[in-house]
Amino acid sequence: MDFATLLLVLVSMAELALLSVVVAFFQRLKRSEALVQTLQARQSELVRKLQLNAQLEQELVDSFRRRQEELSRLDRLLEERTKQLDGLVKQAETFTRSPSFLRQVILTGHGEGKPAPALAKATGLSVDEVAIIINQAGN
Repeated sequence: MDFATLLLVLVSMAELALLSVVVAFFQRLKRSEALVQTLQARQSELVRKLQLNAQLEQELVDSFRRRQEELSRLDRLLEERTKQLDGLVKQAETFTRSPSFLRQVILTGHGEGKPAPALAKATGLSVDEVAIIINQAGN
């Protein structure tokens, strides 16, 4: 073999080696592209799920805010009702402690045949006070 043939064989082998390197490179490039496409698809899915989660979280926050507002409104209503009921209780206590009401209770109970000690206990007065009220009514 002469030098030119040997050089041609070496260059051909180098070209084949380069060709095999290029083929291997393109195969790896195709795999890399497929991997990149898969990753992009997964990333798109992840972004979609994150958006859905953000939307659900916003709905939860809005729902919580609405419930808090409703609870505040109900609390205000409850406070108003409490004040009204306190006023009514004070009126009732004032009325039940009024002398005319106590007199009426004692006279009604006496008319029903209840003894003076029971009437005293029911009205919070002494037995003597109950007796005086009954005697004044009898006169």
